[in-house]
Amino acid sequence: MDIGTKNVSKYISAAVLVLLTLVACQSGDDAQNILEESNLKKAVYCMELLEIKLDVETADRECFAKSYVQHVPYVPDGRDAVVSFFAARVVKYPESSIELKRAAADGDLVWMHLHSKRTPDARGSAIIHIFRMEDGKFAEHWGVGQPVPEESVHDNTMF
Repeated sequence: MDIGTKNVSKYISAAVLVLLTLVACQSGDDAQNILEESNLKKAVYCMELLEIKLDVETADRECFAKSYVQHVPYVPDGRDAVVSFFAARVVKYPESSIELKRAAADGDLVWMHLHSKRTPDARGSAIIHIFRMEDGKFAEHWGVGQPVPEESVHDNTMF
């Protein structure tokens, strides 16, 4: 083999390695996108069960990890406690509803921006939920909210 052939062979080998690396990275990106899309879809489904359909029984079976961790200070920690919390809420506020305004996923985290109302004529609250998903279930939750005021100092909405 002459020097020219050796150099061409080196360039071809390097090009093949670069292409294989790019394909591997693309496969990783595809897997990440699939995970995020799946987590987002499941989180929205679970939120609809809990907040629109008021189907706590199905949400209990399909939406909460056994090791569920709650960070909101007025909601009890643990899977059984949060399911009981929602069951009591359905009884107390049977007309409650949410409107999902936007949602996104990043890795195992899903966030949702909601307009929540306890009764149809209420102004309601703006809510942000952040969930850590594990095997397609809520494993951890952080949330913040604030009431929708009668008046605002600007013309922007909370949604």
